[in-house]
Amino acid sequence: MAEVQVQDKSAKGGKVRSKKNNPRVDMTPMVDLNFLLLMFFMFTSTFSKPNVMDLGLPAKPDPNAPKPPPTEIDLSNSITLLLGKDNRVFWHQQDQAGLNDQTMIETSLDREGIREIIKQAKARAKKKDLFTVIIKPTDDAVYKNFVDILDEMAITKSERYGVTDVKPYEKAVYDKKVGN
Repeated sequence: MAEVQVQDKSAKGGKVRSKKNNPRVDMTPMVDLNFLLLMFFMFTSTFSKPNVMDLGLPAKPDPNAPKPPPTEIDLSNSITLLLGKDNRVFWHQQDQAGLNDQTMIETSLDREGIREIIKQAKARAKKKDLFTVIIKPTDDAVYKNFVDILDEMAITKSERYGVTDVKPYEKAVYDKKVGN
């Protein structure tokens, strides 16, 4: 609020003189109003929600439960995807003895590429309910490609998949394919 100028009578001649004070504006109500508006807009707006991908992770085993017998994945019931540099994706259905330049095949990350490969491999599987996709990102892979592969798992309804490290024999064939 502005202050009021006060008049006083001086001793000389009884003239009325006004005191010359500079007007002062009280900013407290304006600050209060700004904080009220700020809180109003904070409480009434919605914050952006993070994009989260649901991963189905296995439950922790009971330490008292007996250990299951070791299982080996049949190669016809699985496919291995290697994510490489420059948005390159390779796949194979071989073990260490059968993996070479010709059996590790390159494909693309689009629907005609990796999606069709996964669908065809699932159709050829002996036990379709046990079909497993093994995802192996290399050190050169980009995170976006990993997310794209996880999206393909949801699109192709591949419920069984795992993420693991590249084996040394796969790394040797991969390096030969990409020219390292």
